[in-house]
Amino acid sequence: MRIFVTGATGFIGRALVPRLQRDGHTIVAWARSATRARALLGADVEIVTGALGGPPAVEALGRSDGIVNLAGEPIVGKRWTPARRARLEQSRVGLTEQLIDAMAAAGMRRGVLVSGSAVGYYGDRGDESLTESSAHGDDFLARLCIGWESAARKAENLGARVVLLRTGVVLGRAGGALAQMLPPFRVGLGGPVGSGAQFVSWIGIDDLVGAIHHAIVHDELAGAVNAVGPEPVRNRELAAAIGRTLHRPAIVPVPAAVLRLALGEVADELLLSSAHVVPLRLAAAGYRFRTPDIDAALSHVLGA
Repeated sequence: MRIFVTGATGFIGRALVPRLQRDGHTIVAWARSATRARALLGADVEIVTGALGGPPAVEALGRSDGIVNLAGEPIVGKRWTPARRARLEQSRVGLTEQLIDAMAAAGMRRGVLVSGSAVGYYGDRGDESLTESSAHGDDFLARLCIGWESAARKAENLGARVVLLRTGVVLGRAGGALAQMLPPFRVGLGGPVGSGAQFVSWIGIDDLVGAIHHAIVHDELAGAVNAVGPEPVRNRELAAAIGRTLHRPAIVPVPAAVLRLALGEVADELLLSSAHVVPLRLAAAGYRFRTPDIDAALSHVLGA
């Protein structure tokens, strides 16, 4: 298959592209910088730049059998000021709308669109077990995911099979949440966040790219799919597992008040909220996890 990828130079995209190539797919990467994309993705990837609605992107989409839409500014790291919220929405909802318009202009009437979303769709749900049929939340992240998914679903009107990948915390060495968590753990200052009782729904980077490939080639998958591992853990269990993997203590807690002071609502919606999400539809479609438990996942990504 020829697969058009947005966000190909990001943390997930850089892991996905070589996996798809190993499985025999041809990759077309939409990127803002051709030079950076070529350096990160190699010589065997076709690079398309310019606006998504521009002739190069439309022509490339017309030659594609599938699309993986991973573009979006990082959620973490900055307070959600009104300007920041607008950028997060534009980079997800706005860009996905542009992608669907470009698909229509290209005359696409087939194929599959695997489009990003997140477990933030469910909001803060405590210990409730959440499947793809569970109701959505009503905070900023939930509303962002709802808009993001609604934009992607418009591709169904073009005849595309649409998979909405609700991704959990992605564990990988090269980026994402784990890369930001590791520095204090490495010097023995890591520990649980807040009470540590909140559930973290996670997935190893290799399993995430495996799930994306599974969604591309399995026609029975459509609609929402929870891209999380089969064993969510509480935050304190995640901290303990990181400590075990690094052979460091993991007993220094980060008080919720400190996080709220530093990050505002980012702390409540990302770090202190709880979502016990299970991959019901992915498992039913026959996906077999490479690292189904947290110790195996951390040992794998950290090379222990």
